[in-house]
Amino acid sequence: MARVSQEHLDARRRQILDGAALCFARNGFHATSMQDVLKEVGLSAGAVYRYFSGKEELIGAIVGEVLDVVGGVFESAAEQSPPPLPDEMLPRLLATLKEVRPGVVHNGEWIFPRLMLQVWTETLRNEDLAAMVHTGYARVRAAWAKVVEGYKAADLIAADADPDAMARVMIAIAQGFAAQMAVFGEMPPETMRDGLRAMMSMRHPRSAA
Repeated sequence: MARVSQEHLDARRRQILDGAALCFARNGFHATSMQDVLKEVGLSAGAVYRYFSGKEELIGAIVGEVLDVVGGVFESAAEQSPPPLPDEMLPRLLATLKEVRPGVVHNGEWIFPRLMLQVWTETLRNEDLAAMVHTGYARVRAAWAKVVEGYKAADLIAADADPDAMARVMIAIAQGFAAQMAVFGEMPPETMRDGLRAMMSMRHPRSAA
């Protein structure tokens, strides 16, 4: 029997994950069956179950990859001196997600944000998924703490700025934009950039006096 290359195995796994992600984003976790995934990827049950035991494992694998991408973007930013400002960093995150998940398209629209929104709600009932998301969230907050230290070293923010508070707000902004895209459709990264840039340019009335 011919030996299957690792490259082939990785490509098949990628095919399954991308097809499942599209199904979940389009129809939701609970309305999607494994039969729907099989139909989407055009593979037999045996071929798919060789890689994933079922829908829960597929969901976990997709979420794990997304958390790795998000964490990686912020960790990479933290290594720069100085780190890019939020009006550059958050649009870059959105662009990176679209780059690594270009196939999650329905009727010409990139619907990956729908999947992200479903993940957040699914954590309320799925303890394993919640634990994974909590771990990823902690990773992002830790990366942001390093970003803030970089801002401080470059004298871009006040020395007493709270890294965790900033991390939570920046994550909330990214989540908020994803939620808007899930409900209202795609928006250009420039919208996020310009809005953040305008907010960052504000001055407190007392300091302006």
